Amino acid sequence: MTSLVQHRRLEVGGIDTFYREAGRQDAPVLLLPHGYPCSSYEFRNLIPRLADRWHLIAPDFPGAGYSATPEDFDYSFDGYAAFLETFLQTLAIDRFAIYLHDFGSPIGARLAIKHPERVTALIIQNGDIPYEDALGPKYADIEATWTLPSSEMRKKLSDAVSEEMFRQEFLNDLDPDLAAAIPPDLWKLHWSLVTPKRKEIAINLIAGLKENRTWFADHRKYLRDHQPPTLIVWGPNDHYMPEKSARAYLRDLPNAELHLLDGGHWLLETHLDEVASLVRDFLGRVLAI
Repeated sequence: MTSLVQHRRLEVGGIDTFYREAGRQDAPVLLLPHGYPCSSYEFRNLIPRLADRWHLIAPDFPGAGYSATPEDFDYSFDGYAAFLETFLQTLAIDRFAIYLHDFGSPIGARLAIKHPERVTALIIQNGDIPYEDALGPKYADIEATWTLPSSEMRKKLSDAVSEEMFRQEFLNDLDPDLAAAIPPDLWKLHWSLVTPKRKEIAINLIAGLKENRTWFADHRKYLRDHQPPTLIVWGPNDHYMPEKSARAYLRDLPNAELHLLDGGHWLLETHLDEVASLVRDFLGRVLAI
């Protein structure tokens, strides 16, 4: 395999799954679970930058991107973590580094908590953090919905799953110059893939952030007890996950490398060169070739 990104399909537990892949099959693996409201498309530019030395794999989760949307799938953080584990088993991948971004963070963290011996390193980039006191102001809007009756909460969340809200998610707190670097393809493409079923999935997943709080202590304990080699690369211009969110990880990972870039939540769109350079240097030091 070359540094060219391969676009593949695979049956994972009976689910037609789309994924992007590049690099030698025998190279150390970097797993790239995507965030919301995105897909493996978010890693389309990073993958070829690293594929000369590592094996990059980025799946679309069920109900996202170009993967199928089965009726009977568990569309929750737990369900996605179980899917990710089955995906790796299907590809016969035992050990891997993992890139934790956005909703990919609580999903990947569950996998790491269950199988800490399989995780060779963490790269954390504006992930959903396990520190309640270090969340950004935009998270307060989500938390406010938790006090509403279920029907009202779902109505409010339904209103938030729209093309305009997708646009706002991708432009999240950026100044005009950086915002102009975010391609509209991100919200146009991903909104075009939304169906009534996928909208329901998004509502349930956002609502599931409340239940996800029960995992915070386990997530912190995993970091504290296992001390995985960790690179934290962060865009502090992020209403959900500002600078204090990145620094919170140092409570449990005092030896982690922290780099703050002058960007926001979607650094791979605005600071690709810097992120790729940091990741190359980090993986080159912590993973055997």
